[in-house]
Amino acid sequence: MEKSCTLLVHFDKGTPAMANEIKEALEGNDIDSKIEALKKAIMLLLNGETIPQLFITIIRYVLPSDDHTIQKLLLLYLEIIDKTDSRGKVLPEMILICQNLRNNLQHPNEYIRGVTLRFLCRLNETEIIEPLIPSILTNLEHRHPFVRRNAVLAVMSVYKLPQGEQLLDSAPEIIEKFLTSEQDNSSKRNAFLMLFNCAQERAINYLFTNIDRMTDWGEQLQMVVLELIRKVCRANKAEKGKYIKIIISLLNAPSTAVIYECAGTLVSLSSAPTAIRAAANTYCQLLLSQSDNNVKLIVLDRLNELKTSHREIMVELVMDVLRALSSPNLDIRRKTIDIALELITPRNIDEVVMSLKKEVVKTQSGEHEKNGEYRQMLVQAIHTCAIKFPEVASTVVHLLMDFLSDTNVASAMDVVVFVREIIETNPKLRVSIITRLLDTFYQIRAARVCSCALWIIGEYCLSLSEVESGISTIKTCLGDLPFYTASEEGEAQESSKTSQQVSSTTVSSRRPAILADGTYATQSAALETAMSPPTLVQGSLSSIGNLRSLILSGDFFLGAVVACTLTKLVLRLEEVQPSKVEVNRTFTQALLIMVSMLQLGESSFLPHPIDSDSRDRIVLCIRLLSNTGDEVRKIWLQSCRQSFVKMLAEKQRHETEEIKARAQISHAQPDDLIDFYHLKSRKGMSQLELEDEVQDDLKRATGEFTKEGDDANKLNRILQLTGFSDPVYAEAYVTVHHYDIVLDVTVINRTKETLQNLCLELATMGDLKLVERPQNYTLAPESSKQIKANIKVSSTETGVIFGNIVYETSSNVLERTVIVLNDIHIDIMDYISPASCTDVAFRAMWAEFEWENKVAVNTIIQDEKEFLNHIMKSTNMKCLTPISALEGECGFLAANLYAKSVFGEDALVNVSIEKQADSKLSGYIRIRSKTQGIALSLGDKITLKQKGGS
Repeated sequence: MEKSCTLLVHFDKGTPAMANEIKEALEGNDIDSKIEALKKAIMLLLNGETIPQLFITIIRYVLPSDDHTIQKLLLLYLEIIDKTDSRGKVLPEMILICQNLRNNLQHPNEYIRGVTLRFLCRLNETEIIEPLIPSILTNLEHRHPFVRRNAVLAVMSVYKLPQGEQLLDSAPEIIEKFLTSEQDNSSKRNAFLMLFNCAQERAINYLFTNIDRMTDWGEQLQMVVLELIRKVCRANKAEKGKYIKIIISLLNAPSTAVIYECAGTLVSLSSAPTAIRAAANTYCQLLLSQSDNNVKLIVLDRLNELKTSHREIMVELVMDVLRALSSPNLDIRRKTIDIALELITPRNIDEVVMSLKKEVVKTQSGEHEKNGEYRQMLVQAIHTCAIKFPEVASTVVHLLMDFLSDTNVASAMDVVVFVREIIETNPKLRVSIITRLLDTFYQIRAARVCSCALWIIGEYCLSLSEVESGISTIKTCLGDLPFYTASEEGEAQESSKTSQQVSSTTVSSRRPAILADGTYATQSAALETAMSPPTLVQGSLSSIGNLRSLILSGDFFLGAVVACTLTKLVLRLEEVQPSKVEVNRTFTQALLIMVSMLQLGESSFLPHPIDSDSRDRIVLCIRLLSNTGDEVRKIWLQSCRQSFVKMLAEKQRHETEEIKARAQISHAQPDDLIDFYHLKSRKGMSQLELEDEVQDDLKRATGEFTKEGDDANKLNRILQLTGFSDPVYAEAYVTVHHYDIVLDVTVINRTKETLQNLCLELATMGDLKLVERPQNYTLAPESSKQIKANIKVSSTETGVIFGNIVYETSSNVLERTVIVLNDIHIDIMDYISPASCTDVAFRAMWAEFEWENKVAVNTIIQDEKEFLNHIMKSTNMKCLTPISALEGECGFLAANLYAKSVFGEDALVNVSIEKQADSKLSGYIRIRSKTQGIALSLGDKITLKQKGGS
């Protein structure tokens, strides 16, 4: 068996050759040199070296020292050296230290006494402890509390030894007497802990004898009382009631740590509504009273657990939970909102929405740098509330529309998406939303928000007045036509040769944009603050419309959206306007606007011409207005809305399926053996009772319960490290669990000789690190040995573990034999799991992440969907593109995949493939991530796996 470790210090620079240097330093008279030498000796011992020759040197030259640092290091040295031989007998030289320990226990300095008593707690050798017992008991009456509290721990340690009850049979009685007279809280805590562990009845008797004074006990002693209550209630459930009363009385303790533990103990011992309500109220009080953000996050985790098992009680406290939004920390606010959103009911929805509205208003007045992000969070929460309870939509939609002009583009986008969904799902609000949108449209400065708002105007302006107002608003925001004059174009060309006359805030560029289906399109982009050049004569900068300034900055994608919106409005005007003259006038004005945008895009007035996609879209709109058929009118005025309705229905169906999937997670398979736990009602049983009833369920929950098929899976994960003809055969079972890799290596001696100093030497490549230094073993002929190696992982990257087995034979000790092991490749798939995110978040991450790996499609698979499924299965990724968007046969397929690693890293994949005339698939798989390792490793995995169905 491996030895127990009570001390762990990292040290990787030591060699056995240092032993002579250490010995010389210890024999000298320099105190500092002795201290350094003793530290090196301790670290060498901790890393597997034995150094037996140092013991006598330390006894002669170090033991007599009066320096406190040396005495402390000496005790650490004595703690870790081997005190017994191979048969378990205490080494004779250990008797030499007994007198020194007795002297230390009687030392006039209380520090020396205290650390020596603490050292005795780690000794298991009865022969060393027995002569020291009288001195230990004498220290229970020492004047200093530091000595007394460690003396109590030493008594407990002696009593818990295998022969402890014979050595010190009166220990419980002595400690109980000590407890009644002791005044120091820390010493009382240790004494009560000793009775708790060694004489539980005496501890319970003391508790009920002094129950009236319990609130005055120190925090440490109260924590041990709670631990005792948990243990007693678990063993004797009939007496649970009187102990719960003690816990509830401790809820008024001054220590927040005690209050927190009381709440946790209440939840674990009882499922009664009164107890759960008291615990929840305690957590809410801690949430508001504590200033430490980590404490708040921990308390929110506890509330989240209560919400899962006792939702009906947590619903009553939803407003108390929302008070945590007063914290400026975004993580706390996000977690608070997530908990509150799952507790909304028809009875409290109005209060919750009112609270969220107040928080939104607060973000307007504050100057906090993260107000925009917080406002976005609140908007998304209100959006969720409005979808679950449509009756509250009318109370928030108009408030949120004030934020369409928000400088935080993400927040404004959330608002406009919310408005777009509400206007479809709540027809009664259509007129008021359209009116408000047209009134505030001119304030919108973000191109993406303008595009979405224009789509709403084009789809939901239905009456004559709304259509005319929509067209008028767009014309006003575009300003007078043309966008430039010939003289201005000449001036612009002249000025571009010398210097840029365009405003410093106008920065336009062409960049690839990812569309909803994952494909790329060229888009002219400009900073959201872009303004038109000051050479224009249409008026002052402040009077220039938002659409005009954005289009003049080079955003022709927005120009194409304007053209599409005008086309829809003109087509609808033909249906609702009886006057043909007015229709024709509006028709020509729309054509003039579109032609002017094309003229602007093809001129040299702007540094970049119009992109081909936007130009084709505007030309299509001109052709449609020039020759409109019934089929085209139906597509533009009806099919777009129907597609949007389908998208909303698909989103709702997806969310419903996720909720059902979470609710229907099976805790037992049909062919499992029957556990009576599954036949019992959970209601009325506490958490501890459930754990005690059937241990198999607890084991299953923690992954310790072995089911059929696990053995087969284990066999699949065994890696052969050496050949069958090697004198030492080795194989490893690799277990990957989040940040840890455990190698369980089986080493078999296949020779007829004893192998000495056999050592498994491992090294790593990548973000892997060995935790411990390997030990030497002796292997008998044809015997085996199980060796464990722990490796820490710090990032999602394909790592390699390689190494050797080194040993000496009994016939030739001087010659060391080396067997090179096969490399172990750690699979990146062990760290990646499927995850979901919104389309907006996916695009934002795609634009932000700088590492891209582009893999060409090379496969024998001829079906696009089959290939997509194969890639998803090979990479543990989830397809974000809806199934409905992948239906049909068109020869093309584009899909977005997403996964998250255990380290919180995001992995984005875009699959774009096309079926060729020869039925082969071609295209590219693009991988993006924030770190290089995950992009390269995932690309290698896809390259390896994409060819076939293996």
